[in-house]
Amino acid sequence: QVQLVESGGRLVRPGGSLTLSCAASERIFGIYSMGWFRQAPGKERDFVAGISPYGDITLNDDSVKGRFGISRDYANMAYLDLDSLQPDDTAVYFCAADRATAPSRDSAEYDYWGQGTQVTVSS
Repeated sequence: QVQLVESGGRLVRPGGSLTLSCAASERIFGIYSMGWFRQAPGKERDFVAGISPYGDITLNDDSVKGRFGISRDYANMAYLDLDSLQPDDTAVYFCAADRATAPSRDSAEYDYWGQGTQVTVSS
C-alpha cells in the first residue's frame, strides 16, 4: 500500500506562488499516474492536474491552465507548482496515485490518497 504525504501548503497573498510536494512511501516513477485534486469548504473534490507514470503526459483542468504545473521526479515525488494564485484557489490540496498508464480526471480512479495540505490565498 502506497502512503502519500503532501506538504508545502500555506497562506499566500493573491498573485503569489508556491510549490506543493507529494512524497510517496515507495518508488512511484514508472508505476503510478499521479493526480492533484483540491477541495474548497462546502464543495466537491475537483481535479487540478495529472501526470503519467513516466511524466510524458500531463493534464490540467481548464481553471488552472497556464497557472499551475505538475511534475515528478524519477523516484517517489510529485509536485504541483502554483502561480498567480487567487482567492478562489483556496482549498485543501490532495495528491493521489493511480496504477494506470495515463492520468485520469476522475477521483474514483485513484487508489491511494494523501491527507491533504491547506492552501489559503488571502490578503
